[in-house]
Amino acid sequence: MAGPSQPENGTPVPEDHVIVLFGATGDLARRKLLPGLFHLAKAGLLPARYRIVGSAPSQAALSDDDFRKRAREAVAEFGRSKPEGAAWQEFEDALSFGAADPDDPGPLLAAVQEAERAVGGSPRRLFHLAVPPKAFASVVEMLGATGLADNARLIVEKPFGTDLPSARALNATIHAVFDESRVFRIDHFLGKESVDNILALRFANGFFEPIWNRDHISHVQIDVPEKIGIEGRAQFFEGTGTFRDMIVTHLFQLMGFVAMEPPTTLAAKPLRDEKAKVFESMRPLDPAHVVRGQYEGYRDEQGVDPRSDTETFVALRVELENWRWAGVPFFLRSGKSLGQGRHVVTLGFREPALRMFPLAARDVPEARSNELVIDFDDPGRIAARFLVKDPGPAMRLSEAEMVFDYASSFNAMYALEGYERLILDAMLGDQSLFTRSDGIERLWEASTPLLEDPPPVEPYAPGSWGPESIDRLIAPYRWSLPDRR
Repeated sequence: MAGPSQPENGTPVPEDHVIVLFGATGDLARRKLLPGLFHLAKAGLLPARYRIVGSAPSQAALSDDDFRKRAREAVAEFGRSKPEGAAWQEFEDALSFGAADPDDPGPLLAAVQEAERAVGGSPRRLFHLAVPPKAFASVVEMLGATGLADNARLIVEKPFGTDLPSARALNATIHAVFDESRVFRIDHFLGKESVDNILALRFANGFFEPIWNRDHISHVQIDVPEKIGIEGRAQFFEGTGTFRDMIVTHLFQLMGFVAMEPPTTLAAKPLRDEKAKVFESMRPLDPAHVVRGQYEGYRDEQGVDPRSDTETFVALRVELENWRWAGVPFFLRSGKSLGQGRHVVTLGFREPALRMFPLAARDVPEARSNELVIDFDDPGRIAARFLVKDPGPAMRLSEAEMVFDYASSFNAMYALEGYERLILDAMLGDQSLFTRSDGIERLWEASTPLLEDPPPVEPYAPGSWGPESIDRLIAPYRWSLPDRR
């Protein structure tokens, strides 16, 4: 089978593929997957020959024409590239549908076989499980029993378990059919350009890596607040909560990139080995260093238990016991119905030992240490915050900022959204930005004390930044958000 080709812009193009979307009638496919696949096609990043097969249980089955109509509507509403012209016609012609039930995979088998005949040769298969976690096992077992897993890779959506036993059981089910080299646990946060920017910032610049350690950094914050509430997802959210939904899957993964040792190369194995070492160095989470919150009005949401103890907010302190980070707290925060929607990593630097400038010389109500702020919301920016002298005869200090803005510095022609980048990587077989089974199990292991003895939820007002006790959690430091004005 031919390997990936290389277009003029240097981005490799995958070998021929048949892509199967389980959950093709769901919200994720409508908002992200179908628009993302069309954008990849229009950018010339899908294989030279490909077919996309949508699948769902038989009660939600569609005809090929109905699936194409649904795809057109999805791309028109959510896509960056509109469904028109020759590019759309070619993409639409590549779509088909095959329903599948665990006891009746026949329609899907027929659709995949027809798609493979249309592609020709021996195309690779890529299965994307955009389905509820409870359906993972039955779908994977069906793929193994029917032989569809042969010459195939598997994309698995979060959550990857809800605790250590469930994560181990899920990994065992998957590994019975797919070895780890063919499993891609997807986290769209890690497909953002700014995640790669963290690696470039650290390892491609001689003036950052030497100070990226406990000798110079006092604390690290990873902040992913959301303005939205649960948006009618009570059935999912009540059984999950913010810690399982956001911290384990997203923020811990970002912490791994921020805290890792330099890998020997940026290939998948060295990168994931270094992330795994970070997770191994985590101390078990101490419930005394965790704040769980619930926004006022959550219990009135349709489908929510009136006595629910599910957290819609969590802030916690994480400690890494290794030579680079011992004694440096990592503060992680995420939640629903907060003041802003942001994606920010903040590194706070230690203040100089020689304090020749008294606090009274600062035009800053509450002085902070120097900070490096990485905003990884697409397209991203990096800001260095520091103190400068005010003009005039007196030695008075004010805060200043130097900013690199990705959008104003580069042409975004080749930029991909998170899902687009990661689906492309999965087709190429590049696991660099995907979570490994040992890593996810270790994170659940370190989380066990919190899961077994969670502190009670504290109320907070929608539009705020969470319960008031979060200020005590981070003291003597301060949260980077909300931004200073």
